[in-house]
Parts: sequence; C-alpha cells; structure tokens
Amino acid sequence: MSQNAPYVMQMKAGNYAWCACGQSKKAPFCDGSHGPTNIRPVLVTIDEDKTVAWCGCHASNKKPYCDGTHSKVGKA
Repeated sequence: MSQNAPYVMQMKAGNYAWCACGQSKKAPFCDGSHGPTNIRPVLVTIDEDKTVAWCGCHASNKKPYCDGTHSKVGKA
C-alpha cells in the first residue's frame, strides 16, 4: 500500500519490481495486485549493494525512487 514517506532499505545487488499501482501488500515491491489493470511494475536492476529510498507515495518524478514529492502531496 502507498505511504506518505519513502521506503528506505538496504538492497542487495539484483533485479527488483517496484509496485507502480500502490496496491501491493509487499510494498514497495510488486505482488501482482495490479491484476487486469494496465499499470505494471517498474523493473530495476541494482548493480551493487546500497541503500535505496523507494518512492512510497507513487507521485515521484523519479519513479521508482523518492524525490521528496511526498512532502507536497495533498497540500494546496
């Protein structure tokens, strides 16, 4: 599920599928909850172990990574 903050995680090198629909129960990663929609996960390859701030609000302009947009979501 979406949240108004990034998912900051230590990631191992490898392939990941970031949830783009905001419905996954395994957020920030895809669990197939998008079903028949045309929304598909964003596939990412991480080349080395590192800390990643995955977007949690789904409004980032740098998806799948957090760019701070969550601090502006819902504000007039």
